[in-house]
Amino acid sequence: MISSSTSTSDNRKPVGAAGPTTPSARTGGLLVVLGALTAVAPLATDMYVPGFPTMGSALHTGSSAIQLTMTAFLVGLVVGQLLLGPLSDSLGRRRPLLAGATAFVVFSLLCAVAPNVYLLVAARFLQGMAGAVGMVLARAVITDRFAGPDIPRYFAVLSQILGVAPVAAPVLGGAILAVSTWRAVFGVLTVIGVLLLLGVLTKVPESLPPERRHGGGLSGTFRAMGRLMGNRPFMGYVLVLGTASAALFAYISGSSFVFEHVHGVSAGTYSLIFAVNAVGMLLAGTVFARLARRVRLNTLLTAGVTTAAAGALAQVIVTLAIGESFAGTWITLCVVLCGVGMIFPAAMSLGQNLGRATPGAASALLGGLQFLCGAIASPLVGVFGEDSSLPMAAIMLASLALAVLALLVLVRPRQAHGEVTAQAH
Repeated sequence: MISSSTSTSDNRKPVGAAGPTTPSARTGGLLVVLGALTAVAPLATDMYVPGFPTMGSALHTGSSAIQLTMTAFLVGLVVGQLLLGPLSDSLGRRRPLLAGATAFVVFSLLCAVAPNVYLLVAARFLQGMAGAVGMVLARAVITDRFAGPDIPRYFAVLSQILGVAPVAAPVLGGAILAVSTWRAVFGVLTVIGVLLLLGVLTKVPESLPPERRHGGGLSGTFRAMGRLMGNRPFMGYVLVLGTASAALFAYISGSSFVFEHVHGVSAGTYSLIFAVNAVGMLLAGTVFARLARRVRLNTLLTAGVTTAAAGALAQVIVTLAIGESFAGTWITLCVVLCGVGMIFPAAMSLGQNLGRATPGAASALLGGLQFLCGAIASPLVGVFGEDSSLPMAAIMLASLALAVLALLVLVRPRQAHGEVTAQAH
């Protein structure tokens, strides 16, 4: 049965945490590397998408098999987070990070030279698992090293990266494909992996000393995850984050069809629209970071969920009431993304605070469900048709309605679960 016990975090630095809780040159270098570790998996997800047509010809296979390489990567990303996040609570953070970065280099190179689609699918699954290590442990390292009002600020940075990287990835991939082939995209990812490995070696010390690690082996590790899954408010934050991610991925997968096919804008204009909406999401994350020291995180989470759901509802109403509206679609989608820009850092901060005793397991559940929901939502837009903006709007609204439900039934914001104390100084 799901527990409703409250677990809050104080403003003390965790016992045994390595490093200061105030910004410094060393902290800055650490955060840059953690940000890069967070970005690499979303980049690897979509960078090669512009090359799908030529990949099919080069590998003598159909489009469905090429799409399977994307599915394999996303499955690896989810499995990797759920498996390796909890294990790091027993093994520490640095060794898994080094192993993950090394594996990402190897499997990215294997993708670049894959002679057929079967090997590419396998390599993409393993590349996803390797990329998941950096993503899930970046959150755990921040939870290990920092406490109090620093947590929301740093998670705001990671959430902004998670929101923007999938948007930037196809643009970067397109630039590479303009001068080379799809194999070069994986070559670039190989180089990025090497740089990440060097960054971990030089900038990421062990943040979980032996005396703070959890014993009990593999079974003990996953018992800790089970306890988190039995914590009602924690699972509420997990579900809010996951359903908001589903709305974001529905937007990413469907907005090009809506703006280019339904509203008839050019690819260049669509890129501008996409960029403006991404800036809106970044600005919302910046506002969150500034307010987090003075306003309860549950209040900010509620504001984000309400804003995003209102934007999605407005889009559906506008489409049903007056038909397809270019301005109405753009404005309402921008409102949704601004809301999501606040949901991500708020849900991450509150969830990690509740799971501070086992940060790796907490990060695994938060990140694993986030990408699982995104992977489920992405193809649904195309399944229900691409001749109207309504399928995308309806999927986004359904996702955010579930976020509202999780907020009200499981999180119960007034109970202030997971709040950071002494937010203002």
